[in-house]
Order: sequence, then structure tokens, then C-alpha cells
Amino acid sequence: MKKYLSSYWFRSAFYTFFQRFSLTFFGFINLVLLTRKLTVDQMGMWALFLTITGIFELTKSALLKNAHIKYVSSIDDPEVQAEIASSSFLINAAITLFFIILILLFSNWLGRWFHTGTELGAMLQWFIPGLIFMVFFAHLEAVQQSNLDFRGGFAGSLVRQVFFFLVIALYKFLNWPLTLVQLSIYQSVSIGLGAIILFLDSRKYLLFRFNASLKWIKQIFHFGGYIFGSGIVANISQNLDQLMIGKYIRPKFVAYYNVASRINLLVDIPSYAASEILFPKASRAFAEDDRGKIKFFYERMVAILLAFTVPTALFIIALPKLFTYFIAGPAYGLAAPILQMYMITGIFRPAQNQAANLLNSMGKSRLVFWTNTCTLAMALIINYICLRQFGFYGAAIGTVIATLLGFIAWYFIMRRQIGLELHSVWNHTIDTYRSLYRRIHGFVRKSPTT
Repeated sequence: MKKYLSSYWFRSAFYTFFQRFSLTFFGFINLVLLTRKLTVDQMGMWALFLTITGIFELTKSALLKNAHIKYVSSIDDPEVQAEIASSSFLINAAITLFFIILILLFSNWLGRWFHTGTELGAMLQWFIPGLIFMVFFAHLEAVQQSNLDFRGGFAGSLVRQVFFFLVIALYKFLNWPLTLVQLSIYQSVSIGLGAIILFLDSRKYLLFRFNASLKWIKQIFHFGGYIFGSGIVANISQNLDQLMIGKYIRPKFVAYYNVASRINLLVDIPSYAASEILFPKASRAFAEDDRGKIKFFYERMVAILLAFTVPTALFIIALPKLFTYFIAGPAYGLAAPILQMYMITGIFRPAQNQAANLLNSMGKSRLVFWTNTCTLAMALIINYICLRQFGFYGAAIGTVIATLLGFIAWYFIMRRQIGLELHSVWNHTIDTYRSLYRRIHGFVRKSPTT
């Protein structure tokens, strides 16, 4: 095992995949417990809370994490690396402070806008400590990944998930009453514990001095400004259906969409893990002006993802009620058709996710921003029309249409930028299946027979 973990690709894939897997696994388990502990109305509000906080954190990460990794991984001078890390941390803290101020001023208004009363605002306000802990968690994770180390992020994330799961399980099996505000508080505590674990594993990379510079603050914003904007747009796009259901139908129905979305995350595990592995390597290939290697990285990674995504999606499409019943129980049968439509989009998402990630690594964040902005505008119009025409399922139908149109747009963009060839992706996919077959066949032949 030690031999395999010495390989960057295997080591990084091992930790990032299992980090994503743990997020999804414990997300499933928590969903199973919460759907049986909370009412559908409460689950709808909890889903809105997770959507709002998730959009903020993922957007901030898009600005800082990618810029931090790109610059630190391409510079060997420790002094300069310390300047970059300090500048990144300062921006991280400033953006979080701004979001906290927005919560204090407008969270109650947001609750009224989503027709949730005062509870959504209270949850956001009690989550402020978690936002502060997340500053340190996200910074330390970026420090590790910029040094091509993924172990600490996995450990910190695992501690977060295990703690939150144990709390929910305790309340469920002891039949204690559980409020949404309590859930947001425990979410904060879990992030704090994860940050401590991540700090303990990251100390070898920390210089323990703060010397942020205006030069690097400007450089990070120059690189990450469009990434920040495209991150906001992309994350709103990914959650647009739930936000529009909460606003135009009822917050209660967000729960059904959230259940389908959580199951859909199963298909996205390899895609998000691949993004974190690919970004540092693609950044170095671009710095070396090796376009052929960039094209190979993209086509190969998309092919590997499709090799796993397509069979998984087709299996879930064939048995949607089995999954919704097992995960959320009989009360969430309305989520089955939504899940089927989400699985269709899940087949096309890996190519789009990797395209945006790769173009960001090539310094083409402006192109990604405008593409995502146009995609969001298109999705808003399509979803609104579909909601008016089809009602409850309209947002899911609109998401499928918008995803297919977005996939076509991204294909032509990548064809122009890196010379993407679909037949190469197809060939790599077939090679992936052949390689898997050879490995499994070889393993079976070597196994002792009884």
C-alpha cells in the first residue's frame, strides 16, 4: 500500500475520492435520520439553509482555493509562499465578515422572502461561529493541496461528518426533541472540530508568520475575480431549482428536491474529486505551455468519469422509487421523478465541471464567468417558464433542458480552446472499461480456488 501511496495520482485520488465519498455517505445517513426525525416542512427549511450557506462557502472557495493552489504550487520560494498564503487568508476573513454582516442585517428579511417565518433567519445567525471556523478550515485545506497533500483535508472532513452524524443519531435513537437552530449550532461545532484536526496535520506546511501584501491581494483578485463571479453564478445555477421552488411554490416542497439532489450527489463524487486532482497538474502543464498534455488530461479524466457515471445514473433512473424509499422513506415518493431527471443531468455534468475547472487553471476565468452567466440567465428563463407550465415538477424539467443546452455550449467552447475531440473521449472510455476488465480478470485468476 505504501508503494501505491507514493504515486501522486493514486495518493491524491485515494484521499479526495474518499473525502467526497464520506461527505456523500454521511450525507445519506444523516438524510435517512433527519427525514424520519423532522417534518417535511422542517426538512424544506433545512434544505434552504444548506443551500444558502453552501452557495457562500463554495463560491468563496472558488475564489481563494484555486488561486492559492495555482500560485503556491508554481513557486518554490517559502517567503513568497507565505505572502500568498497570508494574502489569501486575509481575503478569506474579509469576505466572511461581509457575509456575517449581511446575515445580521438581512437574514430575517430572507426568511420572509422564502415564506419561512423567523426560523431560517435564526438558523443563519446561530451559524455565524461555523462561518468563522470555516475560514480556518478552508485556508488550511488550500495550504495542504497547494503542497500536493490531500490527507489532512480528508481527515478534517471525516471528523466533521462523523461528529454531526453522531449528534443526529443520538437525538434520533434517544427520541430527544431536535430543533433546526440546534442543528445549525451542531453544524458549527463540527466545522470547528474539523479545523482543529486539519491544523494538526498542516503544521509542517505553515510558516507561522503573517505578511500579507497588497501585490498578492491584487494578484489573487486578478486571477480569482472572475472565478469568484463565476463561482457565484455556477452555485446559484446548481441550486436554482430548489431556490425557485422555495420562492414560487412552497418551502415544504424544497424537501423533495433536496432528497433527489442528495441522491444525485452519488454520481458527482468522482467528478468533484477529479477536479481537485486535475487542477494542480493542469496548472503546471499550462505553465509549461504543453497544450497537448492539457487536452489529454481533460479527455482522459472525462472518459474515466463517464465510465463510472453512466452505469450508475442508468441504474438509479431504472429504480428511482427504491432509492427515495430507502433514503427518505414513504413520505418522499414525489421525489422519484425528480431523481430520474437529475440523473439525466448527472450524465452530462462531469464534462461541464471539468471544462470550467480546466479553463480556470489555464487562466481563462473570464471566459468561464461569462459562460456561466449566460447559462444561469438561460436557466432562470427556462425554469420560470417550466414552473408556470408544469408546476411542481417544472423546475426539474427546466434543469434538464438547461443542462443539455449548456453541455452543447461547453462542447464547442472546449473544442475551440483545447481541440476537444469526442471520439478521443469515447476511445478513452472504452480503454477504461478494458483496463478494468483486465484488472478484474487478472485478480480473479490469481485468487486461490477452493
